[in-house]
Amino acid sequence: MAKFASNDILRILRKFKLANTDNVPRNVEDLKKITPDEFSEIFSFKFLGAKYYLIVDGLAEDNENYILNLLKTSFGEAEGLLIENPNDDLVSFALPFQGKDVYLFKNIASHRRLDVVLSEKNPELSRSSIQKFIKNGYVQVNGKDAIKTKTLVEDGDKITMQIPDKSADSADFRIIFEDKNVIVIDKPAGVLTHSKGVLNDEFTVADFFAAHGAEFAKSTNRAGIVHRLDRDTSGIIIGAKNDLAAKKMQKQFSDRTTKKTYYAIVEGHLKQPKAIIDLPIARNSAAPSTFKVDPKGKSAQTKYEVISQSDEYSLVKLQPKTGRTHQLRVHLTYLGHPILGDKVYGNQKTAERMYLHAESLEITIPPANNSHDSQRKVFNSPLPKEFEEKMKDEQ
Repeated sequence: MAKFASNDILRILRKFKLANTDNVPRNVEDLKKITPDEFSEIFSFKFLGAKYYLIVDGLAEDNENYILNLLKTSFGEAEGLLIENPNDDLVSFALPFQGKDVYLFKNIASHRRLDVVLSEKNPELSRSSIQKFIKNGYVQVNGKDAIKTKTLVEDGDKITMQIPDKSADSADFRIIFEDKNVIVIDKPAGVLTHSKGVLNDEFTVADFFAAHGAEFAKSTNRAGIVHRLDRDTSGIIIGAKNDLAAKKMQKQFSDRTTKKTYYAIVEGHLKQPKAIIDLPIARNSAAPSTFKVDPKGKSAQTKYEVISQSDEYSLVKLQPKTGRTHQLRVHLTYLGHPILGDKVYGNQKTAERMYLHAESLEITIPPANNSHDSQRKVFNSPLPKEFEEKMKDEQ
């Protein structure tokens, strides 16, 4: 087997009259060797920006088609030409070197965008998904991270993409209720209801629902999801296992016929022990992905009742009449009593979590048997012990 180093490659290039005495071994870059079979060796390298393949094959016998097929088998389609031996009066490709015939193929670079190449190789993934993989460091070209979608690649470049893998064993949520139509769990704080895109590789509630038989929206990142809780909110969340259950429950959330009860620890003491907050909410253009009280916003109502108080905090029972995004958090912040641990709307006080918990959900679910009678159910999740501990610590 041949053992060619950079200086050997340079000598061969000089014999092919592609290098001169001004060139040095370090001009030969990315030298790699593969062995397609017991008779062949191929050395790939770059010289002055151009890519070459040096073929050593005892069976080639100056057969151009044989050599090109060997390259195609090893590297796929490559545009370029087999270099003729300039030292032979006849048309010949073989160049004798150290007792062997070597052949040199120069790749005529066909530069293409990385995202385009990956889209062709992975037709099951959307172009936008592939672009997100690239931008987030899941793609390498020739062993180096490529984070630009417009990166140009050539034939023969080694492109690898590692798709995030999520295991159903990544989380074990407490199941409160389950039948053939629905599943109800106690979501811990810090867990996403569903991922925001293809890239998110953390285990979500939707992943858990999919692993427990949710066929509704299973081909998306929202399997079983008919409503949501913010990442840092704990408590009751219900999932649909089929389209019928999803349609029935989604309509109830839309028509506001469900009843939801939350508990929160807020900063300070509210002036009224109980009241209804009726303040419209709109997107906050000054801070994307957040919301604010705005007269031009959508109507939003929250009923609250103070359950207990400590020196610094109040434990409050909350019953939203509407379901606007971040409604409870925005309403309480507007009153000057943000939820403890709310890093977005709060006062950035140190807390191990956001103290907001979905304590109960009342909803009608499809019958689990052959009966045509739907079932009105109330699902409960006990207040986490850290709520009680926080209120005791401050008394």
